[in-house]
Amino acid sequence: MQNWMICIILLCLVFCDVSTQRKKKTIQTLSRGWGDDITWVQTYEEGLSKAIESKKPLMIIHHLEDCPHSKALKKAFVEHQTIQRLAKSDLIMLNLVHETTDINLAPDGFYVPRILFVDPSLTVRADIAGKYANRMYTYEASDMDILAENMGKAKILLKDKHKKHDDL
Repeated sequence: MQNWMICIILLCLVFCDVSTQRKKKTIQTLSRGWGDDITWVQTYEEGLSKAIESKKPLMIIHHLEDCPHSKALKKAFVEHQTIQRLAKSDLIMLNLVHETTDINLAPDGFYVPRILFVDPSLTVRADIAGKYANRMYTYEASDMDILAENMGKAKILLKDKHKKHDDL
């Protein structure tokens, strides 16, 4: 009788532990694995609003959870310290697994992964692109230095624009 009781208690503990682990896996944060220390906005509209308020550019990462290219990019993005620092302090960050209604966010097509910048004047920065002619706004895991440089360009060009406007 005691053996049966012990078995039942052990089974209950195992099932409780498994269900707790499943719940932990289903909890999804706005980062979606792109950097938990970064403040992420939930929607494109919220990102635009925060870009205007903060006078910081909005960086939009279009990706899919099950895409191998998106997964590789995400891993490299998280491991690159400069990118994480810039994303945390100098940009408004949004990652999307669904397309927006703004067709300006697909200047050369709808593909993933795709990263675009929008400045506080709500201008999509089509001039800040990656190195590929056929997919101008895509980055691969080996392109993190280029992405970091482009993140810096979005920030620097933004400051230069405001300096010109301040002089008027």
